[in-house]
Amino acid sequence: MDRPAHQVLADGRLHLQHGPIDLVLRAYGAGSAVAEAHAAAIDRFATILGELVGELPELRRPVSERPRVDGAIARRMVAACRPHKEFLTPMAAVAGAVADEILAAMREAAPLDKAFVNDGGDIAVHLTEGETLAVGVAADFSRGPVPALNGRVTLRHGDGIGGVATSGRQGRSFSLGLADSVTVLARDAAAADAAATLIANAVDLPGHPGVGRAPATDLDPDSDLGSRLVTVAVPALSAEEIAAALEAGRRRAAGLRAAGLIRAAALMLQGRSVILEEPGILEASILEASIHEHGREIRP
Repeated sequence: MDRPAHQVLADGRLHLQHGPIDLVLRAYGAGSAVAEAHAAAIDRFATILGELVGELPELRRPVSERPRVDGAIARRMVAACRPHKEFLTPMAAVAGAVADEILAAMREAAPLDKAFVNDGGDIAVHLTEGETLAVGVAADFSRGPVPALNGRVTLRHGDGIGGVATSGRQGRSFSLGLADSVTVLARDAAAADAAATLIANAVDLPGHPGVGRAPATDLDPDSDLGSRLVTVAVPALSAEEIAAALEAGRRRAAGLRAAGLIRAAALMLQGRSVILEEPGILEASILEASIHEHGREIRP
């Protein structure tokens, strides 16, 4: 196993990488506090991959089977998935849980004005009074494999939002649904990660003859999804079909919001979007997907 690596980027962000885990983070505050927080992130990051690998058999079990885990991140993963009734394994929340754990180590090390930890687009956020953080949403794949910037969310202290996560068939993991992406805002990144997975799965047209699906284990023998059919191809859909699929996802998101599990969500499919948002939560909402602005790396 390769050793963990870190480097400070030109703009002051810290990049941490170990195997498949790739984080970009930043702390804001007094110089000494920032240095202590970044040092704490490096120290905590050094042990994370080994901890997760050691518990993989349990983390790949459905939450309904009550996986037995010991590590702090594994416990975060299980806790984020436990409130949901549908099939989930704790792996649905792994990226968000890693981001939450690193952010917790940073906050414990020093008092910070604000901070974020970005794990491949799943972001844990800490804001103190008067602070804000703008997060770009790159989620529209209608113009090619590189997503366009659909909008920007401004998070504020007091919103009750500590995590942003994105899931969908265009992302790093398999999806049971058709969504190009679903971005969710929740109390922490692990909760947002699990919810985004389920909402993305719900953006679907069951039985559509043009949708290609395959057993997850045919694509990855180690997949925690087992023989469940994951989406591998989606044809050009009619406006009515896109609306129906997005409405199915919107209903799922609305149920999660009613249960207090998420605060807002943006669902994207073939250039169209549905936004589910509580009035007053966001200073600047996600823009309609019909407004395209091309971007490269999207980062806070």
